[in-house]
Amino acid sequence: MIQMQFAINKENFKGEPEVTCFSCHRGSHDPIRTPIIPDEEPKRAEAPKPAESATLPAADQVIDKYIQAVGGAEALQKITSRSEKGTITVGGRPTPIELWTKAPDKRISIMHTPNGDNITAYDGHNGWLGSPGGRPPRDISPAEVDPVRLDSDFNLPLDLKKIFSQFRVRPGDKVGDHETIQLIGIREGKPPVRFFFDKDSGLLVRMVRYVATPLGLNPAEIDYADYRTEGGVKIPYRWTLARPLGRFTIQVDQVQQNIPIEDTKFSKPAASAEQKPAK
Repeated sequence: MIQMQFAINKENFKGEPEVTCFSCHRGSHDPIRTPIIPDEEPKRAEAPKPAESATLPAADQVIDKYIQAVGGAEALQKITSRSEKGTITVGGRPTPIELWTKAPDKRISIMHTPNGDNITAYDGHNGWLGSPGGRPPRDISPAEVDPVRLDSDFNLPLDLKKIFSQFRVRPGDKVGDHETIQLIGIREGKPPVRFFFDKDSGLLVRMVRYVATPLGLNPAEIDYADYRTEGGVKIPYRWTLARPLGRFTIQVDQVQQNIPIEDTKFSKPAASAEQKPAK
């Protein structure tokens, strides 16, 4: 089936992954062969009104409002490190978690499971994963390291214009109770990233990013909520990450800022002799 998918894309779409597993399977093990009759007449999607598009702000205005919403450039630059502790809830089960971040782009999250620590880290250059059970740490694949790098950016509001070469402003989806404006970040050779900002406050309430795979783009949606002011800067105390196969929510309870954090905290530990796989 995968060979057939590659052949369809090669012969019809210049090798671009226009047809993926999801095109037919729609998340099911077996594709639906017989079309489903809807319970009611399908509603036609209305085209955006020209007047609505004309009133959208420029990308620079959206970003500047975001910077001001979280406290302003001066306040952001005064914070250089952050430690957060709380819980991560997966499948209804809360587990303790701690996150350490350091400017400009270092981050490690440590999930304390009953069987040991589950770690995701980025040291400013490379990403790595640590698993419980005495298994050796492993590098994050090149395709997956890009979203980890984006998550690790300590001052994302100030760095958006550095990360992306182009932006497109579009009407945004409603996120919970928030009416939003969508900002699409474009980079050469990488999938786009979609940011949704609250129209009134200017705060980031959703980010949608993608991992490029041979089978198509694999999306992840992150919703940010419970913003609180710490040291003159607003940060989300809760965020929910959803993927096609599941979701989790992190709720922060404690925050410390501008604490000393050694760079070695983010470095991948060397595998011990017991952890090294047998040749």
